[in-house]
Amino acid sequence: MSNQDGMNYAPKGKPNKVVTEGEFTFAAMALDHGHIFGMCNGLTEAGAQLKWVYDPDSEKVKKFKEKFPQVKIANSEEDILNDEEVKLVAAAAIPSKRCELGLRVMDHGKDYFTDKAPFTTLEQLAQAKEKVKSTGKKYMVYYSERLHVESAIFAGQLIDEGAIGRVIQVIGTGPHRLNAPSRPDWFFKKEYYGGILCDIGSHQIEQFLFFTGNQDATVQASKVGNYNNPDYPELEDFGDATLIGVNGATNYFRVDWFTPDGLRTWGDGRTIILGTEGYIEIRKYIDVGRENSGNHLFLVTQQGEKYFNLTGKVGFPFFGELVLDCINRTENAMTQEHAFKAAELCLLAQRDAITVE
Repeated sequence: MSNQDGMNYAPKGKPNKVVTEGEFTFAAMALDHGHIFGMCNGLTEAGAQLKWVYDPDSEKVKKFKEKFPQVKIANSEEDILNDEEVKLVAAAAIPSKRCELGLRVMDHGKDYFTDKAPFTTLEQLAQAKEKVKSTGKKYMVYYSERLHVESAIFAGQLIDEGAIGRVIQVIGTGPHRLNAPSRPDWFFKKEYYGGILCDIGSHQIEQFLFFTGNQDATVQASKVGNYNNPDYPELEDFGDATLIGVNGATNYFRVDWFTPDGLRTWGDGRTIILGTEGYIEIRKYIDVGRENSGNHLFLVTQQGEKYFNLTGKVGFPFFGELVLDCINRTENAMTQEHAFKAAELCLLAQRDAITVE
């Protein structure tokens, strides 16, 4: 299960090695967000070899090496970028610095795997698109609330099988626990984190595009606010948005930093997917008042009701697919277009949001 504020969310799955030892080598750097643990867990479970880690903060490196004792500590970023054996760099930098790091990684002939949100400005997105085009390298994104949640993966499989017909709406909630004392200074500065719709809203928009099969959408309305954190005036503790996909499917999502201390995990993330022949509800991290575990999925169709507990049942195929994509230059894990479109829409939702209070 995840930790209490979600900072070091790093689920372990069913290891499914797609490469032999030494066949695919990667490195980790920029350990500013705990998602780096989940990113590296997923890759190593797929058989990738973690060779290097680098961060200027020795305490972050120490904690990382406790989780991955086999890793070697690099003296500089250049040690990693100049190592031709390294094929991919995984990083969880401060959001506003993720793009500039990615550009350097791709300039050194390596694929880049960044934590979400991958950008904080549309200008960064344009730079990344150009760099992908000129280098042929990947700029992949860790949208963990779908890629690293077995119930969400299973929902995608059900949709592919036609279990609920045509998907016409996705409703998502992404509450998080603030736990302000544990957060770094950059977390509260909008220049660095980009805004709540840009940050945790990126999960929701990516899921909408995926579950509805949309390649594009328009943001119909979006709102942000700081309702209860006057000590952190640049923090947005609430945000929501409504989108319409090009195929007519609609989306509403809400993200916030209001998880009560009484909840046994960092956030009661849920997704409801409505189809023409049924619907799916995903309770990702907890079943409130009942089970402390996550990965609960409820399926209702014309034939009846079904409940699935997916923990340990599905695994996390994205990571093995990503490794093979990097080797074979394919796009089975996620297309570059999809990764960038989700980022673009969250930036537009953020840019055009009205402020509520």
